[in-house]
Amino acid sequence: MSEPSRHPFLHGLSKHRGAPPTVVVIFGASGDLTARKLIPAVYNLGHDNLLPADFYLVGFGRKAIPDEEFRTLAVQAIKEFSRRELSEAMWSRVAAHTTYVAGGYDELPAFERLAAHIAGIERQLGRAVQRLFYISTPPSVFAPIIRNLGASGLASSHLGTPLHAKVIIEKPFGKDLTSARELNATIRGVFEEHQVYRIDHYLGKETVQDLLVQRFANAIFEPLWNRNFIDSVQITVAEEVGVGSRGGYYEQSGCLRDMIQNHTMQLLALTAMEPPGSLAPEAIRDEKVKVLNAIQPLTIGPAGDVARAQYAAGMIGGKPVPGYLEEEGIEPDSGTETYAAMRLSINNWRWQGVPFYLRSGKCMARRASEIAINFRRPPGTLFAGETARFDLAANTLSFQIQPDEGLSLILNTKVPGLETRTQPVKMSFRYATTFGSNTAEAYERLVLDAMIGDGTLFIRGDEAEASWKLCTPVLDFWRSVGRAGMDSYPAGSWGPPSSDALLAKQSHVWRQP
Repeated sequence: MSEPSRHPFLHGLSKHRGAPPTVVVIFGASGDLTARKLIPAVYNLGHDNLLPADFYLVGFGRKAIPDEEFRTLAVQAIKEFSRRELSEAMWSRVAAHTTYVAGGYDELPAFERLAAHIAGIERQLGRAVQRLFYISTPPSVFAPIIRNLGASGLASSHLGTPLHAKVIIEKPFGKDLTSARELNATIRGVFEEHQVYRIDHYLGKETVQDLLVQRFANAIFEPLWNRNFIDSVQITVAEEVGVGSRGGYYEQSGCLRDMIQNHTMQLLALTAMEPPGSLAPEAIRDEKVKVLNAIQPLTIGPAGDVARAQYAAGMIGGKPVPGYLEEEGIEPDSGTETYAAMRLSINNWRWQGVPFYLRSGKCMARRASEIAINFRRPPGTLFAGETARFDLAANTLSFQIQPDEGLSLILNTKVPGLETRTQPVKMSFRYATTFGSNTAEAYERLVLDAMIGDGTLFIRGDEAEASWKLCTPVLDFWRSVGRAGMDSYPAGSWGPPSSDALLAKQSHVWRQP
């Protein structure tokens, strides 16, 4: 049988990034994330010949599911959610090594059965395998799973060898600084840090990875990447959808926990960090932690550095949308924010005096995630004064993370004609146009990196704590004041007036991505 077709930019990748024999165990195997992202990721890695020759997939969950039924569910997930159509021939090789173990997450005997199951795979294979545990469950059972992996001996299997056990943990990593520290302490009691992969799928997106390439592989950008040339930075993570049927979950989370503390802060860290000494994972993560620790504490309260709001009734895509307080499962006096914005200051040489503006919200004008680097206007008045002739804009470099991955640069240029007139223009690059639209999903890259032991795109324990250290005082203040100071914005808009006020203090305005 011929090798499945592969994206041309994956040519030769497998021989350089080969993973050892591996058993991937998914905790929460019957959940939504497993169906939508994890099973399709495994399938597409297999399609691109990036799975090890000896690869085994084990589902684990409370619900008892026969092996054959779990394989059928996997096929359904591939058909519905994979970026490629199902190849029966390719998937059959993985399906033959796909099994399921049922048990409670807080039941040690269930983990001992899992250990025996994996030992049986090793006996059948005649060699040891790497164990990769993917915790895709509600955060309430993170700690029991980790402790039982330790008590059953699964966490220490082959420790000190290339086949040592690894664990991938989905967000959220705690709900505040105290719980994040407690979770890290639990993890450290069972795993060494190099075994732990805290996943943030934004770090697997192509444009986020390209940010480092643009900064450090192009001589035209890095010399300008500082307070002398950059006026401000805006990071937007906007969602068009509301809470839908997830109101109960969202009431326990809110925008700051759900999007700002993790995704948005990671984008800031990659944008603002100093050049690492190498591409080694720890070199990059060291610099991210340094810049997170350099962020100044926020001024909280009226006229402070933070704004919050809830979406009110409005229109999106020509359809009416109810306000947050009218959504199913939401209390009429809820103090949960669906929008949050921050103005941050970084106290180091590179960024002194440059404001970083972060915002995220639900039911906004459109789905868009971007990082916008706004450069200072050129000095002098050569093209100033005659606004009818000289339409000028500040140079802006923007990284579009979703939905249309790519980057663009706003320049000022002369309009053709006998009279000297200027006009801003946009130079754009899109991944889909240049490399094809069928690029790898974030989870494919992240699962592969975990298998081969590359922690570059994962969050270290001290990174998570540094981010929570900044956000926890805000959450504590909001909890203490209830709904006081809660702003609102119509669904389908770009946010509340209080968010605009954060920028107006320095004569800035939000971009519309």
